[in-house]
Amino acid sequence: MTTQGAVVALSNNQMSKIFTATVTDGVWTNLQDSLSGSNLGILIPNAMINRAIGTYTGGVGAYRIINAQTLAVSRRGWLSKDGYACYSSGAIQPHRVMPNEIVQAYTQPVEATAAESNVIAWVHTTKGTELYEALEVKDSTLTEMKTALQGQSIGDAAFNSNMTGVSIQVEDAGQVISLSLFDSAGGLIWNLPGNFRMPTAGGTSAYYNFKAEGLSIPIGKGFTFKITTKSA
Repeated sequence: MTTQGAVVALSNNQMSKIFTATVTDGVWTNLQDSLSGSNLGILIPNAMINRAIGTYTGGVGAYRIINAQTLAVSRRGWLSKDGYACYSSGAIQPHRVMPNEIVQAYTQPVEATAAESNVIAWVHTTKGTELYEALEVKDSTLTEMKTALQGQSIGDAAFNSNMTGVSIQVEDAGQVISLSLFDSAGGLIWNLPGNFRMPTAGGTSAYYNFKAEGLSIPIGKGFTFKITTKSA
């Protein structure tokens, strides 16, 4: 397993706290306060936050705020590459920190093999939100994304729900060529082109290569979610 640095700044209009760690790629890693070493809920219980601004060293990265006891996730989002954080883009729905909550980061490195990429995606359905990933994705090759923790296809993880949104992050300077949803017979249900991430020319966000909201796509058994990408 490889490691890299991850930082998440949580703030409101009056204060900010920095949570950091050397994280292990491919697992959710707890971040702790850079000064006291405390977890989020212990450091600022009942505080209201409205910003979450995070970075990773290289590759891809996401964050979540999770209750360590109930495992309920209250907020989640993207990390950007170190040096490209954005205060305005870090706005989140205001959240009151619960005493048992912690902040975690999930990263994958830049793929070492030429013409291959690592990719993660937040997929939102009426069953909830899951982090999906595809590793070592060969350029211009249709590749399935599965849940990052259980390795399930969307047809298993989200069966009998509606997909309401999706955002995708390809490793630094990579491109989403297209993303597609197929039914159990291999029929194409949904297909859209993607883009780059900033600061690469053509990008519109430092956080994602593609984002769609307001969807209502029924997910059936055997459905698959696939992408094609191009590495830097």
